[in-house]
Amino acid sequence: MKTQHPNIVELEVYGRYALFSDPVTRVGGEKCSYQIPTYEALKGIMASVYWKPTFLWYVDAVRIMNPIQMETKGIRPIRMNGGNDLSYYTYLKDVRYQVKAHFEWNDNRPELAADRNENKHHNIARRMVEKGGRRDIFLGTRECQGYVKPCRFGEGESAYDSIPELGFGVMYHGITYPDEAYSEETRSRITVNLWNPMMKNGIVEFLRPEECPVHKTIRPAEMKVFEDNRNFTGVREFGEE
Repeated sequence: MKTQHPNIVELEVYGRYALFSDPVTRVGGEKCSYQIPTYEALKGIMASVYWKPTFLWYVDAVRIMNPIQMETKGIRPIRMNGGNDLSYYTYLKDVRYQVKAHFEWNDNRPELAADRNENKHHNIARRMVEKGGRRDIFLGTRECQGYVKPCRFGEGESAYDSIPELGFGVMYHGITYPDEAYSEETRSRITVNLWNPMMKNGIVEFLRPEECPVHKTIRPAEMKVFEDNRNFTGVREFGEE
C-alpha cells in the first residue's frame, strides 16, 4: 500500500488525440504512441497546471477511462533545411484519464526553502485545476491539445474496470534532470528511466523515478543554481524586510 500524501491533487485530462512515445523512436520521422500515457507526459501536464522550482510533482496513478483506440495520419513535418517529407504518425484517439498526483519539496533547491508553504501551493494547484491550468495542456506533443478539470479519482465508469490485469511490456517512464536528482549519481547527469507498467482494473500505479528497474545515462549535465539578486528574486519569510 502506497503512502497517502496530504497534498494530493486529482484531475481529469482529456482530448481528441494524444501521442505518448519514447523520444528515442522519434528520430526516424515516424511516430507511434504508446497505449497509455507515460509518467513524464503526466508530470509535464501537472507542471502546466502549476509549477514552482520549490517542489517536484510525483504522479501516483492514472485511470484509463475510454477504450484505447489508435488512428494513423499522414503528416508533412517541416525539415530543418527546408521542404518536408511525408511521415505517418499513429495517435491515440478520444482519450480521457483520471490522474492522481502530489508534490514534495525539492531538496536540491535549498535556496528556495523559505517558499515551502504546503497549504499555499496545494491550494493554488487545486485552483489552477479548476481554471484549466496556468499554461496550455498538451497530450504528449504540441499538436495534441488537452484539457483538464477537477474530478474525484475512481468515480465514474472506466472501459477497463472489468479487466483484472493488462501488461504493456518495457516502457519509457521519464527523464531525471540534475535539479530532480535523487542520488549523487544522478546529480551531474541526465538519466532516462524504464519500467514495466501493469494496468489493474483500469488503473496504472506509477513507480517513483528512483524505483524504476532500469536507469540509463543520456549525457553529463549540471543543475542551474539560483542566486538571490542575480538571476532571481529570492523569497522572504513573512514579515522579513
